[in-house]
Amino acid sequence: MTKHAPLILAVMLMFAGCKSQRSAEQPSPPTATPLSVDASIAEDVAEVPADPHATERHAMVESQIVERGVADERVLDAMRSVPRHELVPESHRHLAYRDGPLPIGHNQTISQPYIVAVMTEVLGVQPGQRVLEIGTGSGYQAAVLAAMGVKVYTIEIVCPLAERARADLDRLGYGDQVVSKCGDGYVGWAEHAPFDAVIVTAAPPEIPQPLIDQLAPGGRLVVPEGEHRQELVVIEKADDGKTTRRELFGVRFVPMVRGED
Repeated sequence: MTKHAPLILAVMLMFAGCKSQRSAEQPSPPTATPLSVDASIAEDVAEVPADPHATERHAMVESQIVERGVADERVLDAMRSVPRHELVPESHRHLAYRDGPLPIGHNQTISQPYIVAVMTEVLGVQPGQRVLEIGTGSGYQAAVLAAMGVKVYTIEIVCPLAERARADLDRLGYGDQVVSKCGDGYVGWAEHAPFDAVIVTAAPPEIPQPLIDQLAPGGRLVVPEGEHRQELVVIEKADDGKTTRRELFGVRFVPMVRGED
């Protein structure tokens, strides 16, 4: 070994040590990590309703119905779920959740949401019961009852309205719960009687007797009655067939049309 060998060896060992240290300090290559969404953002996304009108509909129930005293949760849930805008003419859909009635053609209207809620609550029906509705109109009242698990038999004297309501109820998935026809509501629907409840969505001058006759004992009839001055009336039939009458408050409905004799 030359006299410079120890020096050369020392330099080589020092160089190897530095290289080893630099290798150990090199950062590891980046590894792929899955993308994640912040939990709160994910929750917000999950809660976005598929129906763009859902928020408006819920606001309608809270501000127009709950705040006025309707408390039956089954009624409230049904009105939160039924897409009212799908049951009015397209030209009025932007007004579907307003606090008032809307025209549906043929001089008929879809009732104010609050009135629908009150009449449904007063009717007091339970799932599985059978209800006669006089005045299908847009089909909205029938849809609300159907959403509550009620079997609805509904009559509309204006055949084009009956046909349109039938198509809309089928399209929206309520068809199995609703039996409908075009006919004279003054005579009711005797072949399907008796009914657990009867609801009338147009105002007769006086309550047609066939509707009272077709009401089952223990049943209830809700009807706007009168011509120039209308009252929302509740008729209850006792088990012995006797009836009692109470008037709730003044209302304004389109007149009930009588069929031709």
